[in-house]
Parts: sequence; C-alpha cells; structure tokens
Amino acid sequence: MAHPREAVPTVTFVDNYCATYQHLFPEVRSFEFFKWLHLGLISDIPRKTLPAIAQYLGLSNHQSLLHFLTESPWQVEELRNQRLSIIRQVLEGRSFTLIIDDSGDKKKGKTTDYVDRQYIGNLGTVENGIVSVNAYAFVDGLIFPLIFKIFKPLKRLKPQDIFKTKPQLAAEIIQELQERGFKFDLVLADTVYEECDSLISVLNQFQLNFIVAIRSNYGFWLAPSQRLRYTRWKKFHRLFSKGKTEESYIREIIFGKHRQTRYWQVTTDRENFSDNFTLFLMSNLPASIPSAVRNPYGLITWLEYGCKHSKNYIGWSDFRVTNYEQIERWWEVVCSTYLMLSLQFHVFQQKSNQAITSQNTELIA
Repeated sequence: MAHPREAVPTVTFVDNYCATYQHLFPEVRSFEFFKWLHLGLISDIPRKTLPAIAQYLGLSNHQSLLHFLTESPWQVEELRNQRLSIIRQVLEGRSFTLIIDDSGDKKKGKTTDYVDRQYIGNLGTVENGIVSVNAYAFVDGLIFPLIFKIFKPLKRLKPQDIFKTKPQLAAEIIQELQERGFKFDLVLADTVYEECDSLISVLNQFQLNFIVAIRSNYGFWLAPSQRLRYTRWKKFHRLFSKGKTEESYIREIIFGKHRQTRYWQVTTDRENFSDNFTLFLMSNLPASIPSAVRNPYGLITWLEYGCKHSKNYIGWSDFRVTNYEQIERWWEVVCSTYLMLSLQFHVFQQKSNQAITSQNTELIA
C-alpha cells in the first residue's frame, strides 16, 4: 500500500507550527492549503483576500483555497481545541490577564449571516456590519487569541438560534475558559454599550478580579438618605508600549456607601470629560485601580486598538464568504496565525518550540 506523499514545504517556522495540526486534516492537499493560508496571512499584501493570497503564493487561481474554506473535511472545533492546547502548554499553568472586547467590521448588504445595522465599536457609530465577542490572554506584553463568539442580532436570528447579548456571550467565554483549565488573575472587559449584570454575575461566581468599562450614565439605585459622592482626583501616569508616559487622573465614585464593587472615573483632562479622554470603570479590586494594576488605562486601550489592529493586519475582516460556518473557519485560521506570530517572540520561543516538539512526538507515537 502506497504511503501518502509529504506536504510541500513552505517556510520552516510555518511548517513547524502547522505540523501540530496535521492530524486534523484527512487529505494532504487540505493540510497544504492550511499552511499556505498561514503564509499568505503573514505576508505584507494590504488585503488578505483569497485571490490576493493565491497571487502572492503563485497559485493559478484561488478556487483551491476557497474549497479548503468551504468544502474541505476538517472541523473548526478540533482546530480550536488544538490551538488552545498549544497555548496551555506554553503557559505551563501561568496566570494571565484576560481581555474581552467586541469587534465589529463594516459589511455591505444583507446576504452575509448576522450582518445588520448595529453599533460597531471601532468605528464609534451604528453601521451595517458583523460583530463578534473575543477573548485574549495578555502576558509578558504579548497577546494570545483564545475564543470568539459571533453576536447574532435579533432581526437576523435563524430558526435554531437563541438571542444572547454581548455580555452574555462574554460570560459564556469565561465559563468555557474556566472549564478548559485556563488561569487568569484579572479580567478586563469593555461593555460600554450593554447591560453587564450577566457578566458580573459570572465574574463573581468564579471569584475573579475584574475591571469593566461602563457607560457614563450607568444607573444605580440609592436610598433617599444616600447621596452620590466623588473622591479627590489622584494623579498617576499612563504608560505606553514604547515607554512614553502621559499624566492621567482617577477618582472614585461612591454611590451612598462603599461596596465590594467600586466605581472609578479616569481621565486625562479634569476640565473636559469628553469620551476621547474619559473612562468610567467598575471593579472589585480592594484598592484603588492604579495601586492594584500598574497600567489600567493602557491595558483598557488594548480593547479598542491593539487587539483589533493586530487581527486586521492578519486579515480578520477580509473574508469573502457569506455563510457563518465558513466565516468561523476563516476566523479560526486567523487566530491560529495570530498565535503562530506571538510564539515567535523570544519570551516564549523556547517554550513554544518545546510544546510543538512534544505534541508532534505524541502524534508520531
């Protein structure tokens, strides 16, 4: 009986990383397309569409890549499980900061599943688009993509769908990560435009420390004898990734009396509380946020800029399919590529090589 041929090699670090997924693909050609997509997604082409990637790779057309995305017999859940397994091995039980945000992309028309007129956070306005809730691990200055869930607008639900708010999806993600054995010592979440009771309930259930961004008009019931108070402004320095600092201020908002959950206002301009300069935060940290977390303002900024821009560079929004099962496949390959890049930094290089070698050895055995 003839043995199947070996997959065509690409670049060494791409081949080494992708080898841990090879057992998930029953066809050699499918595994080759998996590797080629990783290679195309890290290229410097401005848009990571399938035709552009095919041209970059020197393929005659993009139909083979499209077939891999739409028809090839591999399971997205198995790919996700393998990716998360690699992350667990690299972390070796270490705790991390869990970042949760919603990511939206403008899309034309109504043919794409779950596209509707809705708030797109990175655009700061309501547009026709698609939105997902995403979780990332933040450790040693690096980000690892964990789990994403699609937000399904009420008007675009399919017969089998159940409507869930974005905080409810975030709560489900936290529960799943707990069940998978991940450890995180702090949760940062952006729920500015949603009610967040379901999310806070899960955070309290697992006794997790959290800092959650809330809208400026967040409501709170006070007894007739109670009043709203503000503490004095305290100065701290916001730290940017390149070492630059910016003078910022924080004060506590006290609704009647001190509670386990505390509320904070953070700004860079005490005279002008515009959305561009001010954050309202809810946290269960026992001390003031700057005392407990070295750079809260900078970490929250990752929710709006760092994660989104990194994903977009790899091609998160460049899919050209309309069925969500196929979009999910694309997003999972993007997350895998994101992880591959994160593992190249020297902080995790040795551990990632050991994890990949270990998994490949197990598969061969």
